[in-house]
Amino acid sequence: MAEGYDPLITFKIEIEREDDGRWLAEVVELPGVLAYGDTEKAAISKVQALALRVIAERLEHGEAGPELLSISFNAA
Repeated sequence: MAEGYDPLITFKIEIEREDDGRWLAEVVELPGVLAYGDTEKAAISKVQALALRVIAERLEHGEAGPELLSISFNAA
């Protein structure tokens, strides 16, 4: 591991409520990774699961760097 390298990456989740009452959560650093939920908590859970699937796919296909091996989410 390189000196000064921080193995922990935190993904920011942006949350907003739609006019129809549903909640929308999006992982800012992963374009296209967003999910709806009936509650704020449901939207966050769904988008975290989706983000992990996307990251797993990228790792499996060699499309992600080693910085994605330690992951944390921070709901805003």
